[in-house]
Amino acid sequence: SVNLSFNGIRLGRQYPAVNMYELSDEYLLTAEIPGTKSEDLELTIVGSILTIKGNRTDPEGIPEERFRRQERFRGSWQRSLSIPDRVQEEQLTAEFNHGVLRIHLPKAEQGEPRQIPVTDGGV
Repeated sequence: SVNLSFNGIRLGRQYPAVNMYELSDEYLLTAEIPGTKSEDLELTIVGSILTIKGNRTDPEGIPEERFRRQERFRGSWQRSLSIPDRVQEEQLTAEFNHGVLRIHLPKAEQGEPRQIPVTDGGV
C-alpha cells in the first residue's frame, strides 16, 4: 500500500495558499486557514519580508485512529513573502474571521527625487 503524507512540504505546496492584491493605497493579503485560532498566528515584517507563522491542530474529540483520510494540513507552518513595494510598517493591520486572514499593508509615500549638492572638495 502507498502511504501518502499530506503535509505541505512533501506535496511541494507551501501552506497556506496566499492571495495578494494591489489596491490604490494598500496591498491586501488574504490566506484561508480553517481550523486555526487567532492566538496561534504570529505576523512579523522585516524589511520587505512578511512572515506568517501558525499552528493548526486536529478537531477536538476525534482520536488519531479514527482518521480514514486526512488531506488537511496540520501542525506548525510558516510562510515568508516578499512585499513588492515599500509599506508603512507601523500602519499594518490584520483581522482573522471565519478562517480567513486579511493583512492590510498600506503603501508608503514614494519619496520625491532629492537633488544632492556636490561641493568642491578642494585640492
